[in-house]
Amino acid sequence: MASPEPELTSLRSPRVTAAHRLAKRSFRGKERRFIAEGPQAVREAISHPGGAAGRTLVELYATLEAAERHADIVAAARAIGAPVLTAADEVVAEISDTVTPQGIVGICRFLDSPFEEILAAAPKLVAVLAHVRDPGNAGTVLRCADAAGADAVILTDASVDLYNPKCVRASVGSLFHLPVAVGVPVEKAVAGLRAAGVRLVAADGAGVRDLDAELDEGTMGGPTGWIFGNEAWGLPEETRALADEVVRVPIHGKAESLNLATAAAVCLYASARAQRAPGGCRSVTSS
Repeated sequence: MASPEPELTSLRSPRVTAAHRLAKRSFRGKERRFIAEGPQAVREAISHPGGAAGRTLVELYATLEAAERHADIVAAARAIGAPVLTAADEVVAEISDTVTPQGIVGICRFLDSPFEEILAAAPKLVAVLAHVRDPGNAGTVLRCADAAGADAVILTDASVDLYNPKCVRASVGSLFHLPVAVGVPVEKAVAGLRAAGVRLVAADGAGVRDLDAELDEGTMGGPTGWIFGNEAWGLPEETRALADEVVRVPIHGKAESLNLATAAAVCLYASARAQRAPGGCRSVTSS
């Protein structure tokens, strides 16, 4: 019996060309579609409920080997009505952004949420990425926020594109798990969250207060929005001034500092622990 042949073999196919163009932000914005690479991201895209525009996963490309290895993903994609196309290895490589593709790529619809919807849901824990420019860091912070049980992530207009392929990969599927608002001016994000009863805390090494003191004094148990800044220079003074408090993560050893994603994980988990503590936050329950 002859081996099956892939359905797509030409790099010049209109479908392949259209998918490849999604590597560029301008085309992503025009089409409102992005690339999700690898089995984990594709699984989450299939499970995502989508919205008024329809299912999140628009179509799926897989090499013959990947289609066989991930037969469950292929079946799930077909079950929601998404076209599945087998493709030659070089075709999938052309669509992928990685040096060593995993053989399976999904084309997905944008899924960011309106900022107003996030506020209407009365969030208790939010990560605000105010000046984050590195897509890998942005995706990792999104993953940390998801793991800590945050209700939403907000990327301001000064931050990286949520749908950058590196950001999507670094989120390891978390992009599909919680609401994310994009392009929100930091002033609007702060004002909206504050009006919704959220305390805004800027994470910055220059903070007078440290996280240990905040936890010891029981100020972290209420609704909190953490503002995270640029990887190299932190938060500008005008952004720090918008926050209710500027807090540093204490360095107890000899390390010079923490990178953005590590600091974000520490801060978000500190809030998550305080909010889940028996009896709640002392500053809330002692009044």
